[in-house]
Amino acid sequence: MACIPGLNPTKTLGIISPSSSSFSIQNNLAFSSSAKTHFKTAQISQRLPKISIVMATKQQQELEPSLNALTSSDRRDEVMSAAKSSLSNCLSETNLHLTIPALKSKTRGKVRDIYDGGDYLVLVTTDRQSAFDRVLASIPFKGQVLNDTSLWWFNQTQHIAPNAIIAVPDQNVTIAKKCSVFPVEFVVRGYVTGSTDTSLWTVYKNGVRNYCGNVLPEGMVKNERLPENILTPTTKAADHDVPITPDEIVQQGLMSQADYDEASSKALSLFEYGQHVAKEHGVILVDTKYEFGKGPDGTVLLIDEVHTPDSSRYWLAHSYESRFQNGLEPENVDKEFLRLWFKDHCNPYEDKVLPDAPEDLVTELAWRYIFLFETITRSRFQILETYEPIHDRITRNVSKALSLLQN
Repeated sequence: MACIPGLNPTKTLGIISPSSSSFSIQNNLAFSSSAKTHFKTAQISQRLPKISIVMATKQQQELEPSLNALTSSDRRDEVMSAAKSSLSNCLSETNLHLTIPALKSKTRGKVRDIYDGGDYLVLVTTDRQSAFDRVLASIPFKGQVLNDTSLWWFNQTQHIAPNAIIAVPDQNVTIAKKCSVFPVEFVVRGYVTGSTDTSLWTVYKNGVRNYCGNVLPEGMVKNERLPENILTPTTKAADHDVPITPDEIVQQGLMSQADYDEASSKALSLFEYGQHVAKEHGVILVDTKYEFGKGPDGTVLLIDEVHTPDSSRYWLAHSYESRFQNGLEPENVDKEFLRLWFKDHCNPYEDKVLPDAPEDLVTELAWRYIFLFETITRSRFQILETYEPIHDRITRNVSKALSLLQN
């Protein structure tokens, strides 16, 4: 996996404007109405485009997320209609190494395509939807909303963990410095829940009481809050994630003790901060995963993605307690409902061919990702026109960005 190291607070990110097909420069980029964070323009960034994140109105900001807003609203109808119209224009695959001479090779991840650009890595977040360690479908706007979400969180968490984003020349693309990636995923959990084989609820109901070095109390029930947040690391295996203890990580030489201690501390701090921000915005950050790498100077860097609906589980906060007390599932704002659909209709771990996800589920997931982005960031997600094929747009924007960076 590629490294997405840190936003320097004295630099502005270069991003292409969604309202224009040409490069444009804006002096400031506001990420959130509460923080109103602005960056001074760096020399390279002055030559790269920027994206405008449209802020929500005060009235929109004061609305607490609810099931009604999630399942029935004018904004939902707008997004669902746009998603349906964009089903045939999803970004399921990229081949920039065939269209951009500066890119040397491609590594295909579950969601991201990663290109070697010499001094840089070009990470393209596609619309591929993964779960159960495989791709399930392509979701309209998913790559863009994941990229936007991570960018917002990378900015918000600089005080906890450094990263090194170079530029964001396209809504689906991040350009980053290279680093050495630790082969461990840092999964942090605040609740006993989940439906996959490695989820905490699955292993707990099967009788496990010591998981990844954490002693779990007896008598817990599904969706219950843990006494404290816990870290349950996994190894980044090729086809599936394998739970591992901190001692095993060091003993197997996956990380040094010092690097593990620093990364694990950052992971727990990031999660605590994420929970605080989420609560302020009416949602619960239930669990998530982080990845870290090491820069040339030895700095432990936060990479990949942060608190996205792909890497995280979110519930609506206002109804959690009452639903939990009545034995009902929380109102989730992530891909869990799609996971459950596949578990009900096939064996997603063993079946070679999976059924196609229904169109209404695909568009619903597109809406939920956008709903979460707008809820957390208090900004309006920009639905782009689909007249130009996405791959053509990305090729054009990345080519220009790399040319500027290399000159």
